[in-house]
Amino acid sequence: MDTLTYLDHAATTPMRQEAIEAMLPFLDVRFANPSGSHRFARSARGAVDDAREAVADAIGCEPGDVVFTGSGTESDNTAVLGAAARRGGVSVCPAVEHHAVLECVASSDGVIVGVGRDGSVRLDELEDRLTGRADIAVVSVMAVNNEVGTITDLEQVARVVRRAAPGALLHTDAVQAASWIDLRTITPHVDMLSLSAHKFGGPKGVGVLVCRNGAVVDPLLIGGGQERERRSGTHNVAGIVATAVALTSTDAERSKENERLRVLRDALVDAITGALDDVVETVDRDRKVAGSAHLCIGGIENEALLFLLDEAGVCASAASACAAGAMEPSHVLAAMGVPRDVAGGALRLTLGRTTTDTDVERGATAVVDAVRRLWRGRS
Repeated sequence: MDTLTYLDHAATTPMRQEAIEAMLPFLDVRFANPSGSHRFARSARGAVDDAREAVADAIGCEPGDVVFTGSGTESDNTAVLGAAARRGGVSVCPAVEHHAVLECVASSDGVIVGVGRDGSVRLDELEDRLTGRADIAVVSVMAVNNEVGTITDLEQVARVVRRAAPGALLHTDAVQAASWIDLRTITPHVDMLSLSAHKFGGPKGVGVLVCRNGAVVDPLLIGGGQERERRSGTHNVAGIVATAVALTSTDAERSKENERLRVLRDALVDAITGALDDVVETVDRDRKVAGSAHLCIGGIENEALLFLLDEAGVCASAASACAAGAMEPSHVLAAMGVPRDVAGGALRLTLGRTTTDTDVERGATAVVDAVRRLWRGRS
């Protein structure tokens, strides 16, 4: 297929050109290890320090709060497992968290809290599960859900955690938030925050973990003592520099891009729901980020739909994964109370910086045509 319509920005984003250009010198002439003591190494270290300051500015924290990791998953794992290990307590999260958080909590017999129909954590249940327990080490609640796009009111969450478990650290997986929400509005409410560079136009293989308010966690990686003993391993200087550039650009363009992409997202969803009867939006638009379109389409299996979309040159994803030869419902949709047969027709279309009017038109046409084809096939 010569024409590619990319509607899977929640999975990964194309790198920004300015980020690519920023990293190139550190792959070539400025290749030194920043942990060294000679001037060549000090130059690389200076680049890491400058990147740390830029990232801190975009997040709204102190440079010393920023820990560079190898991925968003590593950042989440470090926050949850590292806090529980250091503090000797229990971890807590909602049932719709990314597996990088959810599996950490579940594997350590932590507390899983229910969510409402829109995927937001049930604050009353959270408070009930925290109250009266002195062993809560960390509570992790994502800023934006990676499947359905629901935005969490972290100020309310923080209020509950501070009241019911004042000794606990509050962490947020903000991996899906950076493109859509000013992180400075999130940071004051949390002790720890995780990011992944490839979700906002940076390179794969770089994550950020912010540790504020004196939050101390046990490192997952030990050895060289980099990142103030918080994450050992030689710095990915090129990736770190590119991450800072990408986050700075995203921060500068966010407001304008939100407006543009909200219009395109609405046009995409309206075109699909206007042409097909048995389609519902999973979460109301005013509860989710501008680039997220999540639909449940009746009478189809999303695996078959994604195959047809791929044939048509449309990149999309679903909220289900194939396990042991059988389609299993998304844990997010299951937690939200979406019936299994409805969840089987889930489709996630996510927009981003490179999305155009043409992408929306082609995407909508391809979805409508593919669904109609599947419907005809079952009759």
